[in-house]
Amino acid sequence: MKDIVRQKLSINVEIMDMLNKQIEKEAVSSSAYLAMASWCDHNGLLNSASFFYNQSSEEREHMLKIFKFINDNGGTAYSPEIKKVMHDFNSLEEIFEAALDQEIEITKSIHNLVQKARKLNDFTTEYFLQWFVNEQMEEEQTMRRALEIFDLMGDEPLKYIDERISQVREE
Repeated sequence: MKDIVRQKLSINVEIMDMLNKQIEKEAVSSSAYLAMASWCDHNGLLNSASFFYNQSSEEREHMLKIFKFINDNGGTAYSPEIKKVMHDFNSLEEIFEAALDQEIEITKSIHNLVQKARKLNDFTTEYFLQWFVNEQMEEEQTMRRALEIFDLMGDEPLKYIDERISQVREE
């Protein structure tokens, strides 16, 4: 019965499975950003905490956007299980480096989805994913700008670096 139902989907099954994996990646990112926000909160870095709380919320929105797309196109979106997320960090700079690495991985995953959609002539999914391509470019740029603050400020007290984090998205 399941195979008959899947044949009537408007979404390609292979794409649907890849999108469900992307949902999990977005959920993991959201959880990882919550852990980063908590570390910042605990260490009195309130601007950075706010930054990562917002990042967590954005990743959840990305997850829900994909979730809804799958369901709206006749597929079945699955609520992901979140495994272990890192909570211990040595520095704020380490957190931003991890965040950039995380965004780069998400970008690669989105690009793989676009490539697969093109290969399968799935124009609906490719069009849908263009928003994510643009969003990922912005996300990587944001993390790079934040890391530039560490390079520019060098040995300045962390408090001064934290004050500048609130300006990263405004530029």
